[in-house]
Amino acid sequence: MQKFIGLVVVYLLLSSCLLAQTAQITGTVRSVSTRADELEPLPGANIVLKGQQKGTSTNAEGQFTIQISGPGQVLVISAIGYQTTEVKVGDANASSNIDIVLKEASSQLSEVIIVGYGTSERKNLIGSIVKIDPADTKTIPVGSFDQQLQGKVSGVQISASTGVPGERTNIRVRGATSINGSNDPLYVVDGVFINGNSLQTIGTGGKATSPIADLNPADIESIEILKDAEATALYGSRGANGVILVTTKRGSFGQKPTISLNASAGVAKAAKLWDLTTGPEHATLVNEWWINTGKDTPSLNRTFANRPFRPVSEGGRGLPEEQQTYDRLSELFRTAQLRNYDLSLSGGTQTTKYYIGAGFNSQEAIIRPITFDRASFKVNLDQQVNDKVQVGVSNSFTRTYRNQARAGDGPAGGLLQAALHTPTYLSPVNEQGVLVGRAGFDNLTLLLDNYKVNTTSLRYIGNLYLNAQILPGLTFRSSWGLDYNNYNESEYWNSLLISGSPNGLATSSVSQYTTWLNEQTLTYRKKIGSNHSIGLLVGNTLQSDVLTRTYAEGRGFANDDFTQISSAATTAASQNWSKSTLASFFAKADYNFGGKYLLDLSLRADGSSRFGADRQWGYFPAVGAAWRVSQESFLQNVRAISNLKLRASYGFTGNQNGIGNFAAQGLWTGGTGYQGNPGIAPQQLGNPDLQWERTRQASLGLDLGLFNDRIGLEVNLYDKFTTNGLIQLALPATTGFSQFWSNAAQISNRGFEIALNTVNIQRKGVTWTTSFNIAQNVNNIEKLPNPLRYGSRDLILQQQGTPLYSFWVYKQLYVDPQTGNAVYEDVNKDGQITVADRQIIGSIWPKFFGGLTNNLTYRGFDLNLFFAYQYGNSIYNHNRFFGEGGGARDAARIILASNLARWQKPGDITDVPRPDGINVNNYRDGGSRWLEDGSFLRLRSLTVGYTFPKELTRKVGVQNLRVYAVGTNLWLLTKYTGLDPESSASSDANSQGIDLGTPPQPVGFQGGISLTF
Repeated sequence: MQKFIGLVVVYLLLSSCLLAQTAQITGTVRSVSTRADELEPLPGANIVLKGQQKGTSTNAEGQFTIQISGPGQVLVISAIGYQTTEVKVGDANASSNIDIVLKEASSQLSEVIIVGYGTSERKNLIGSIVKIDPADTKTIPVGSFDQQLQGKVSGVQISASTGVPGERTNIRVRGATSINGSNDPLYVVDGVFINGNSLQTIGTGGKATSPIADLNPADIESIEILKDAEATALYGSRGANGVILVTTKRGSFGQKPTISLNASAGVAKAAKLWDLTTGPEHATLVNEWWINTGKDTPSLNRTFANRPFRPVSEGGRGLPEEQQTYDRLSELFRTAQLRNYDLSLSGGTQTTKYYIGAGFNSQEAIIRPITFDRASFKVNLDQQVNDKVQVGVSNSFTRTYRNQARAGDGPAGGLLQAALHTPTYLSPVNEQGVLVGRAGFDNLTLLLDNYKVNTTSLRYIGNLYLNAQILPGLTFRSSWGLDYNNYNESEYWNSLLISGSPNGLATSSVSQYTTWLNEQTLTYRKKIGSNHSIGLLVGNTLQSDVLTRTYAEGRGFANDDFTQISSAATTAASQNWSKSTLASFFAKADYNFGGKYLLDLSLRADGSSRFGADRQWGYFPAVGAAWRVSQESFLQNVRAISNLKLRASYGFTGNQNGIGNFAAQGLWTGGTGYQGNPGIAPQQLGNPDLQWERTRQASLGLDLGLFNDRIGLEVNLYDKFTTNGLIQLALPATTGFSQFWSNAAQISNRGFEIALNTVNIQRKGVTWTTSFNIAQNVNNIEKLPNPLRYGSRDLILQQQGTPLYSFWVYKQLYVDPQTGNAVYEDVNKDGQITVADRQIIGSIWPKFFGGLTNNLTYRGFDLNLFFAYQYGNSIYNHNRFFGEGGGARDAARIILASNLARWQKPGDITDVPRPDGINVNNYRDGGSRWLEDGSFLRLRSLTVGYTFPKELTRKVGVQNLRVYAVGTNLWLLTKYTGLDPESSASSDANSQGIDLGTPPQPVGFQGGISLTF
């Protein structure tokens, strides 16, 4: 294999030499300095032979050399932030040096945007597409790049439900379209449709890992988010929830080798912790509850004389003031260490370009012992075989390790449950001085010292492509893609922990997920005359997804030194295999008249093995049109308007994600032996009519540039309506099945998006720009046969006529000042508070959300301020429900300090009722008292940097040297009484917005250095 690779490399290098041309042009590209009215070299500018794929880029001195086949050719010179210039070299001889000056671009209308199966200049966009530069966000210390985008894109709601690095992030592009189907966007990395679903099987309290965390943000060149039907239509069945296109870095033709190094280190910690009652305060509230319940129900014989916390000599636990206070939170939380190192090499000859990158990221969570480590290696290689054929490969190798502790709900192994919900007055040791668990939870010290839950993910994402220009304007492209993930989980619970009692428990799960992808496209572009331009695209996709999983567990070990399953007294194992295939055909036609009128038509047909035999194919058309009004003659003299474009689109997309690979099939399962004989049994009821979930979307857009694009405004309105919603409906038990897959739901999403970009100051040495976005999405369930309940205590209700993820609670009106009892709204007016009085109040959907970014540069200094916000959403503080039990839970739960504000005597005005019986009235499970406003304004990041003058760094052989400091989550404005208004105990999409036992997003501080040689 090594010999073969060596021969291939030699061949590529030889071919690049043999195909090189004899004539060459040299030159220098310069730009106007921002510090003075003088010219300075412009490194990194691209020089391409017009109509060909051959090109190069300038070196650190702005110089370039390009080989040509003869006179009469045209060089196209471009650079980000500058106007593209064309230079004819027909009269130049081979030894001449061309001096080119690029003017600063007044707008970014010529910026190249990645679209479905191609590229487009921004000025010609019809669909709603947002381009993100990862350089602006990659220093935010989170596990996956998608979380770094929070607040950056209008209409894209990103929620980090936990402060644990590498855990799943919830992303909703223009709302949610499905109940049981997936609402996650499609991720496409260098043309490969990658798996965005967690492979985790080990229970971590409802949490799930993020497979997107396998990607190193340092290797990403650009991120495009496609939102409307026109932009996503070519992805058909994949585009209903939006598409996120990730393009990784590549070298440049004719670029000398460039080495880039970035290193950073820092710390992270919780901004605050929960305010708990002390041991004496806890005991006081328990006594108060005891006496109150005795007054309410005399038969209980609860009096002051026999209160729990009374002198030991009287048979009690000691007086309240005699109780100790044990701090478990400080034992769990820590100052976490953050480290990140990235090294890359890029460059190219006239016919070969390459990018090689390696990175290591290590993040400790703010709670022990959770860690997240990612080691990555990236190789991208492109070879121009001749003027008409180019081949290339993209390769990403990643190893991700997690000490994957339980940071969510559940008493067994729950870190925050053991630390937060164990009463402060309970000693961690018993009378004999032995560490013991309390309140039904593990002993925190034992848990931390014996936690063994480990996950290792090995992942490869690769793509091999061939581009061939068959005729002028006609290009053929073929590609093969692979996403392979080996996900290895193991855990051991010893006999000292709840999960391992009495003799230990070990489990192991190995999952392998493989996606094969083959695509062919044929593209034709033709300019007819001076005003007409047409483009045609046809293509097909073949995809196969295979998941295999082997699970084993062992119980009963001789002692805790034996941890392997083979040493267990009893063992059990299971094996699963699943496969799905997708065949697709698509076509697109676009027309441009005079740069004023733009039209796109597209159609995609998808055939999926997941649906019934007669329902496998879905057809998804789309149409989009745009009018560049600013190009009309009647606006040519209106200098204030530099750009004005109206856009409209209408189309359909589909969804099949979130259902099983055999969802339409009637399934039988083995392993149901009887009296030692093998047997099978029904597992799933089939539905041959199961078909594609289908979303119709209409969009209107406005792009406006004022004063030479010093002010840029984008406004979008959209209306999405989903039919044939994939959902599991309940069946009577008499059928032998509990549920089956159907297309019984309809969901709508309507909203607006506004993005405003301004150049506030642009003078010599000083630049200040601002970006602001705001969006709203109104979600509603239009059709649902029966209500569905999700989340702890059925707090989430999905019901026709209400939004998805709505809270179903008892509405507490007030606390009676005379009695101290909570008063709830009697919805049905029957004089009793029952389940029939629960009602929908609020949801997780904010009324508005978005972000604000300010960038300021002064000579070599740069400053970036990035705020994220949302307003009007609700969050259920389940920690308060358990922590404001008024003493009723006694030694079973913690009591929060907020419970001290309870009613104590007639005339007290408070919303905390007097302590009484649990789950009876005052502390009713599901009460609205714990449903809080989740609005927030967060300073997501503050970055300060300094770039040393190039005239100094070049003396030591350094092209660029920058030092920087980053602070994350430095400030939070919210009414939410918990630690983080974005917290959610579960990664289940239908159980969002319930905060229980979840660590907050930490405050972080980092320092770093960036070098380019």
